Amino acid sequence: MLDIKLIRQNLTECQTALQHRKENINLQDLIDLDDRRRATEQKRSSLEAEANDLQKQVGKLKQQDPDHPTIEQLRQKANEIKQQVADLSKQEEEIKQQLHQQLLTIPNLPHPSTPIGQSEADNQTVRTWGEEYKPTHPVMPHWEIGEKMGILDFERAVKIAQTRFVNLVGAAAQLERALINFMLDQHIKAGYGEVMPPFLVNSQSLQGTGQLPKFATDAFRCQEDDLWLIPTAEVPVTNLYRDEILDSEALPIKHCAYTPCFRREAGSYGRDTRGLIRLHQFNKVELVKFVLPGESEREHEDLVSDAENILQLLRLPYRVVALCTGDLGFSAMKCYDLEVWLPSAGQYREISSCSNFGDFQARRANLRYKTKGKKGTEFLHTLNGSALAVGRTMCAILENYQQPDGTVLVPQALQPYLGREYLV
Repeated sequence: MLDIKLIRQNLTECQTALQHRKENINLQDLIDLDDRRRATEQKRSSLEAEANDLQKQVGKLKQQDPDHPTIEQLRQKANEIKQQVADLSKQEEEIKQQLHQQLLTIPNLPHPSTPIGQSEADNQTVRTWGEEYKPTHPVMPHWEIGEKMGILDFERAVKIAQTRFVNLVGAAAQLERALINFMLDQHIKAGYGEVMPPFLVNSQSLQGTGQLPKFATDAFRCQEDDLWLIPTAEVPVTNLYRDEILDSEALPIKHCAYTPCFRREAGSYGRDTRGLIRLHQFNKVELVKFVLPGESEREHEDLVSDAENILQLLRLPYRVVALCTGDLGFSAMKCYDLEVWLPSAGQYREISSCSNFGDFQARRANLRYKTKGKKGTEFLHTLNGSALAVGRTMCAILENYQQPDGTVLVPQALQPYLGREYLV
């Protein structure tokens, strides 16, 4: 959530930044609403002071003469003012709530280093890796080789649930489990503390990370409870410290977490209808950081490197892309996508998004820190990234490790987990 003070002091710059995000939001309306709040607050405070002054007058008169004729008049006037104060307090709270709700719908401002652009076509490739590992022979799509090997079962998944679900059978289930353990082991070595959070969260948690209110239609909700299936581990892990004040000396805090993720994919009708790319349920290993504001840019680059390390150990070709303003996620001020090579399609596909949110999520979730010897608290910065989306990693392995004879090699880094050289 943006700071209304920041908007007031930098109205033109904030307006321009949102336009770069293709957001048609009139920030002056927010300023006008905040002016109403300020005016109401000022009037309420003035009347409270007047009521207090009248109470003091009543007290003095009672000491001089308990039966003084003006005591009742002053009391009546004070009571009238108190009622006005109560009415103004109610108005003030309503305006505050209205302002808060409007601020919740405004996306983060792009970082100055974020490329300006209209769509994903304007994203900038930062670097590529692993060209030498790209297959040079024809490759079947991952769903085709998976079904041929009998390890991906989409038909029975539709019977059990609906489309965009899959049953992983035999070697595929083992590969999924091996990938999860491998990723977690690597991130723990890199200094991340593992957590396994709840897979259901309340509305306040989704609001804290920016999924609510804007993306409610993309999430699965339990109708009888204030609970939602998580779209990503970012939600429960970021909310671990919601409404807490952390010691600055404890930062950075780095967590990794495996969770299943659930998404309606409401805005992707007709896209990636085959295979593992866009499912309603998928597994992911997530990295989340809580850092000091002055360190978030460096920590962001380190987080990207930690995600890249998984792809490099698996020897999967990929590229790193800096998202432009028009393709930036709602809560992010800067984001790098990691895109893995899928040879059957002859293109790179997203396998991780690594975002720096600045203090945007921290303001929504009230995540603060205190520095020893300094008064007050400040909002920390949050970061997160997939490292990696497990199903998409499996896609990449089934295609990039596919041999001309139709067999699939197991990446060397995973062989200790699976105990064999070939998948089947």
